[in-house]
This record gives sequence, structure tokens and C-alpha cells, in this order.
Amino acid sequence: MTTAPTATYRSWQKLPANGFGRALFSIGMCARVPYFATVLPAVRRLEPGHCEVSAPKWWGVHNHIGTFHAIAACNLAEAAMGMLAEATVPATHRWIPKAMNVRYVAKAQSRLRATARLDPIPDFEAVTEGTELTIPVSITDRTGAEVVHADITVWVTRA
Repeated sequence: MTTAPTATYRSWQKLPANGFGRALFSIGMCARVPYFATVLPAVRRLEPGHCEVSAPKWWGVHNHIGTFHAIAACNLAEAAMGMLAEATVPATHRWIPKAMNVRYVAKAQSRLRATARLDPIPDFEAVTEGTELTIPVSITDRTGAEVVHADITVWVTRA
């Protein structure tokens, strides 16, 4: 990253690279964005262009048939996208979600892992008037099968 990272990403980098550090970061994320807490997310990996967030299957995310609720999965996708954006978009810029296109591929019957990837990483120094950036998020179950796919578009401008 050629410019200063965001405060969020600096916090990730300062915490211990172990279960305690990841748990502390995840709690802080939920304190900052309380709605994320409804899926009990745990940030597992965070670096520019890549983020992984997991969530357990618990009664609070169940739908009427006992599987992971579709909108709870969307919440998990947005958490992964948001943390990726915080790790990728430099502090000289800001981002805001603009659109989400979601495909429900299969029933989500276990804990889930959302993986957001952005490759290649755009040249944000070239962004002067604002630009749309679409971040794909794949949500998989414990077997690795994709159960939800989201493409989340964010609007990026200079801060």
C-alpha cells in the first residue's frame, strides 16, 4: 500500500496474530458497527485485497426451516466486504456501499465463512472524481461449498 492505511487496518496490524487478537478485533468491529454483531462474526484473515470472516450457525441466525437466514448471510458478506475495504482503500480515500447483488446458491446448514477478494487492487491514487468498485464475496459452508455469492459495489472518493 503506497499511502497510509486506515485506522481499522492499523488496529488489525497492532493486535497479536492469534485467536485473542482476532477476537478482540472482531469485538471492536461489532462495537463500531453493531448490526454486524447479530451474526457473531469473527475476522479470521485481513490484508489488502483479502478478508475472511466466519460466523457460527446459532438460533439467532436461523430462518423458519432452521438454516442460516439469507439476510444474515448478507450481513456476513457485508462484514467481509467492509473489512476488506478498510484494509485496501487508503486513508486518503473513503468508501460507502452502493449496491449488493446476491445469489443464494444452496441451503446454508452449517457455520459459514465469507471470503472477500479484490484482485487486482486498483490504483487509488488515480481516483480523483470517485469510482465504483465491485467486491465479490463468496460464502461457503463447513465443507467448502459455496452457499451464497454476493457482489457488493462501493463508491470510492477522496476523503
